Amino acid sequence: MSDTSTISQLLATAKDDAIAVSAPGRAPLTYKELREHVDKTTRALNGHGIGRNDRVAIVLPNGPEMACAFVAIAAGATTAPLNPAYQEEEFRFYLSDLSVKALLVETGSASPAVTAAKHVGIPVLEIVAQEKAGCFEFVSAGDDDSASAVYAEADDVALVLHTSGTTARPKIVPLRQRNVCASAENICQTLALTADDRCMNIMPLFHIHGLIATILATLRAGASVFCTPGFNALRFYAWLEEADPSWYSAVPTMHQAILARANNNRDKIGKHSLRLIRSSSASLPSQVMRELEATFGVPVLEAYAMTEASHQMTCNPLPPEERKPGTVGVAAGPEVAIMSEGGKLLPAGSTGEVVIRGRNVTPGYENNVEANAACFTNGWFRTGDQGVMDDDGYLSITGRLKEIINRGGEKISPREVDDVLMDHPAVLQVVTFAMPDKKLGEEIAAAVVLREGIDATDQDIRKFASGRLAKFKVPKKIVFLDEIPKGATGKLQRIGLADKLGLAE
Repeated sequence: MSDTSTISQLLATAKDDAIAVSAPGRAPLTYKELREHVDKTTRALNGHGIGRNDRVAIVLPNGPEMACAFVAIAAGATTAPLNPAYQEEEFRFYLSDLSVKALLVETGSASPAVTAAKHVGIPVLEIVAQEKAGCFEFVSAGDDDSASAVYAEADDVALVLHTSGTTARPKIVPLRQRNVCASAENICQTLALTADDRCMNIMPLFHIHGLIATILATLRAGASVFCTPGFNALRFYAWLEEADPSWYSAVPTMHQAILARANNNRDKIGKHSLRLIRSSSASLPSQVMRELEATFGVPVLEAYAMTEASHQMTCNPLPPEERKPGTVGVAAGPEVAIMSEGGKLLPAGSTGEVVIRGRNVTPGYENNVEANAACFTNGWFRTGDQGVMDDDGYLSITGRLKEIINRGGEKISPREVDDVLMDHPAVLQVVTFAMPDKKLGEEIAAAVVLREGIDATDQDIRKFASGRLAKFKVPKKIVFLDEIPKGATGKLQRIGLADKLGLAE
């Protein structure tokens, strides 16, 4: 692959007549048409006084227009995708905190983002979808959209996102053109993507996973992406049949929902053209990985990723290389190492903090000297994850440092407990978490969703755990739920779960 360091360069190499973007029930968009759309959109933005490093917030439904808006705006300015489910107060915060210059919505949008933008004095740009998937027109023209488009350069910021901010004010992560392009290329190489591949996107496009792994990596390969309206387990198999994709990427809870409906869709599964399935954004239980591979008959690759790395950091490789269930694979782009608390790089087999450095890594948080000082050591970015690397370079994540449970001085990785409880035949999903304890400081609790038609008591599950875990690691409290609370991208929520379930009093 030729080196690309801007989105406009990334889009330039695919064949004119190749399909770039498609969607359910829509006419597909070719690369020639996509490039023309990007050029026209950039000129229109320039006409509105928006150019390099100017920030445009996007609040659109998931689908081809959202995908193309991300690419077209990032080609000449800075894109700031926001979760359409936010309330007005949240939109006010994010629009102000990101210093956006304009808000992009579909015409007639009833989103509270519009009210929020007007409240903070930000102009609203409305778009109307066109016949071809992803194409749109601005409702109002700028002062002059006839001049040549001014495209972003390699060190310009392509994308700004906030960290999840589960325990503190969310930090702003600026990702440069060269960062996101490097990550897209890393994913292409890891998955051996070619122009013949077709990705089916079911991820939300206000999150780094969908934006980079499914959209930008696909376009980097000159391949095509089928943009669904967002994940819907009831429609997944119909889309699988319509799109006939060679791969898709999802979070573990989505994979589990897909598997839950597999028996009713054996005819569609038997006709699929999948080459691989990718999982990222949360730990994939090895039990789910095995079930996916048995169901679809293709390799399942688990990747380890985060916003600050423009998504991918490590990934289990394709065959004939070894996939190691329970690990997140080998370095897949940036350098990856294990570091001690004091900043020393540790040898294989040592547990410590996972650190990374490379072209895809953010240069630092915006306007946050304190966070940058804490998160960067000798040029390495500290991920906040605890892990261990084996002699072959395969990384195992043992826990999020801030999620480690401190039970009277005994440190317990909740992921280790998750892995054991997932082996219980009645357990469909589990999240182990800390709950306050007056004597020990923290105790172990687990939220469990049972498989349909299989019963189990808390004593059953604790007895099962007792045969596989040290006594101090066995959950004191088991809470049975119909559904475990999830974040906006489908990740199970560990931090704050004790509060949500009323166990923090």
